[in-house]
Amino acid sequence: MLIAGTVVADSETVIPDGAVVVEGNTIAAVGDERTLRDRYPDHERRDFDLVAPGLVGGHVHSVQSLGRGIADDAALLDWLFDAVLPMEAAMDAEATRAAAELGYLECLESGTTTVVDHLSVNHAAEAFEAAIETGIRARLGKVLMDRDSPDGLLEETDAALAESEALIREYHGAAGGRVRYAVTPRFAVTCTEACLRGCRELADRYDGVTIHTHASENEDEIETVEADTGRRNLLWLDEVGLTGPDVTLAHCVHTDEREREVLAETDTVVTHCPSSNMKLASGIAPVQDYLDRGVTVALGNDGPPCNNTLDPFTEMRQASLLGKVDARDPTRLPASTVLEMATEHGARAAGFDRLGALREGHRADVIGITTDLTRATPLHDPLSHLVYAAHGDDVVFTMVDGEVRYADGEHVGVDAAAVRERATRHAERVVDAAGIDTAEP
Repeated sequence: MLIAGTVVADSETVIPDGAVVVEGNTIAAVGDERTLRDRYPDHERRDFDLVAPGLVGGHVHSVQSLGRGIADDAALLDWLFDAVLPMEAAMDAEATRAAAELGYLECLESGTTTVVDHLSVNHAAEAFEAAIETGIRARLGKVLMDRDSPDGLLEETDAALAESEALIREYHGAAGGRVRYAVTPRFAVTCTEACLRGCRELADRYDGVTIHTHASENEDEIETVEADTGRRNLLWLDEVGLTGPDVTLAHCVHTDEREREVLAETDTVVTHCPSSNMKLASGIAPVQDYLDRGVTVALGNDGPPCNNTLDPFTEMRQASLLGKVDARDPTRLPASTVLEMATEHGARAAGFDRLGALREGHRADVIGITTDLTRATPLHDPLSHLVYAAHGDDVVFTMVDGEVRYADGEHVGVDAAAVRERATRHAERVVDAAGIDTAEP
């Protein structure tokens, strides 16, 4: 396939009248459209206003999709323990499958082709099956919680690790390598030392398995961990083995100088979730400082109950604007930096090579975007438009691993209307079973 338009190949390269040639699941060529058309005359052609790399959701919660809007305007630990965890505990296998499908379809139709997905304790296999079915590229894992957790989610340490290992053996590398595993302890508040150390040991036993958890999102969380361990959160995670180039830590809003040094020294990846951090009033992550230290920072939407959207373009805009106002400096986190965070840095968070840019030999994850919009007129700078003006519903074409997954408002191979119907039905049942009051005040 030859995909033509103004090609934003990466955060620094724009090719007017360009094209991307896809053969199998790989990008065969990127360059001038006329040249490539002559070189590949028999390829099917698709034309779009803008052509860009698929974006990466460096931290999402697909299975929380049934809880969009159930816990607005609440502090993090109240939000988590009073609403989100009871909802997760009430979810059966069918509800989990519907939630994951719904989340992945929202991502695909918004331009996100890869997710780093933090699931739940129960029924994780349903999300793996949903990822395989919908065609999204995913790094995901069962959540581990072996202390201070509600009924229905609390597990024995050994049982949680054993189930994680069984899922690794079944799903790591599935769908031709498009689906991969991350060992996923929830966070230090709900995991014992034995669990956290066990997560590191488990990840080390399997080639290509990574670790994904939350860290230092909220000051109450940090105080709880310090009271339990005598150490600040990041230093505790480092002590038990949950730092390193194979670790992605979501949030990292509140870190001190030593913790930032540890992130840089260990080459740990951070995922910045600006909308979630603002909505939960968690604070402003020191993203520019991390980048200045050489820390890889990806972007994530977090979950629908704390965002309430999985639109990656919204997250790029929020990241840039929040970074500027935090520093009182309009030059901070420019469009090019933020796009790199959402693509190539995201690829690092997800643990996939040859991803996050439109280059020869890279994986064929490509999106097409319309600019036939008042909001896109005039369009002086494609990079600026993608970060500051574009929305997820501007995406009209999504390709993952060389396969078209979304085009012209329709998902390929998935009945999106049926998914929405099932998700709505299960959401009503689950929220009621969890005892969550959704009535308007």
